Amino acid sequence: MLLEYSQIQSFIDGRWVTGTGSVVTSVCPAAPDRVVAQGPAAGLAELDEAAAAARAAQPRWAALALHERGAVLSRAAAVLDSNAQAWGVELAAEEGKTKAEGIGEVQRAAQILRYYGNEGDRQSGEMFSSPRRGEHILVTRKPLGVVGVITPFNFPIAIPAWKIGPALVYGNAVLWKPAGTVPLLAMRLAQAFDAAGLPAGVLNLIVGDSGIGDAMVGDTRVDAITFTGSTGVGRRIAAAGAARGIPVQAEMGGKNAAVVLDDADIDLAVAQVLLGAFRSTGQKCTATSRLVLTEGIADTFLSRLTERADALIVGDPTMDDTQMGPVVSESAFGTISAGISRAVAQGATTIAGGHGYAEGPLATGYFIAPTIMELGTGAEDLWIEELFGPVLAVRRAADTEEAFRLANDSEFGLSAAIFTKDLTQALRAVDHLDVGILHVNSESAGADPHVPFGGAKKSGLGPKEQGRAAREFFTHTTTVYLRGGEAV
Repeated sequence: MLLEYSQIQSFIDGRWVTGTGSVVTSVCPAAPDRVVAQGPAAGLAELDEAAAAARAAQPRWAALALHERGAVLSRAAAVLDSNAQAWGVELAAEEGKTKAEGIGEVQRAAQILRYYGNEGDRQSGEMFSSPRRGEHILVTRKPLGVVGVITPFNFPIAIPAWKIGPALVYGNAVLWKPAGTVPLLAMRLAQAFDAAGLPAGVLNLIVGDSGIGDAMVGDTRVDAITFTGSTGVGRRIAAAGAARGIPVQAEMGGKNAAVVLDDADIDLAVAQVLLGAFRSTGQKCTATSRLVLTEGIADTFLSRLTERADALIVGDPTMDDTQMGPVVSESAFGTISAGISRAVAQGATTIAGGHGYAEGPLATGYFIAPTIMELGTGAEDLWIEELFGPVLAVRRAADTEEAFRLANDSEFGLSAAIFTKDLTQALRAVDHLDVGILHVNSESAGADPHVPFGGAKKSGLGPKEQGRAAREFFTHTTTVYLRGGEAV
């Protein structure tokens, strides 16, 4: 299953460093007795060294031409592409998504770095007319300095790439703390940048616990924080950043709805909802975790969706035929299982899955069957709380108006999907569904590197990620009033 056992180290000031903290063990969630990587975590001494290195390296890095910085990213992208097969299998083993998804994620990380590697060929500032003769007004952009990057487990190489790529190309240095459950793929991304010739100190990987993250947020040498993770942690980081007066970008929770109207292409909608709910074992912030069906198609749709969900091949994520792997950890397994039990106690009807595996080859791993639960009219927790697993909550709506109301019935507003052949209804969804990302006739999950990514309501804080929107966070503007030295 695994290629080989790996020693966990941090990457600080261009060197691989053994930490002074407690031992971190990364296990395969499909077979928790298998160790993927192990080693001492970084301690406060390593964080101090990394912050000092980043602070020293950043001015020299920012002094390079934008094209020079972009060339490093392009070379790192080539390293990722050349290792996509091997590192994708490691990703599947460490995080639990399927082999195909793991390889695809490494390739997506390369695509992101290539996009930002070409930033030097795009507009870098603006010019405005001045009301004064002989003068021009320029708006230029400058890096923030040292950026702290805190990333989650569920996309262990793609999410870091879409944060670190723009941070670096715009001239910042980076302190990066990945999730403790996926240190191996973090090391692989750092290796790619090192192989690409990134100068020492510009990127510093610190494999540590939550205490290291807290210390990073509080370090006065850190000029900004970008975070993806839970809502609670994101709000705490935002508060700490505000207290220090530094910008914070936080992509947080999602409880994303798919709305299927009576006129939808049922086959298309079933296929897309299935992917949105169960691909990556539902461990995506943009995963479809709520489904709203109008009454005319509800019975037919649920019958077909349940049949497809029951037929999914759940198993070892490194095997070619597996369609859904385990959840990432024992803690996640317990949280999701408790959420399913609570939903049943609150009156939900389980129409697919709803269980782990008590016997057979899946019994020792953190596997949960693809689960579909139909809710009544009460305020069940499953409709409100993000379980972050392969669990889909379903409600019926009498008409489009009620369907849109149910879709908006969340404090989150990251992503949504609507399935309809009626252009008027699609346009109404654009106006009425309060989300940062809306898919029409495709699954709620998915993000392309050249367009903004992020949520509305309580799903996000600060500027959006990816595309040119990333400039709004990773740079600040300087407005220059430019005139010659002669009187006009």
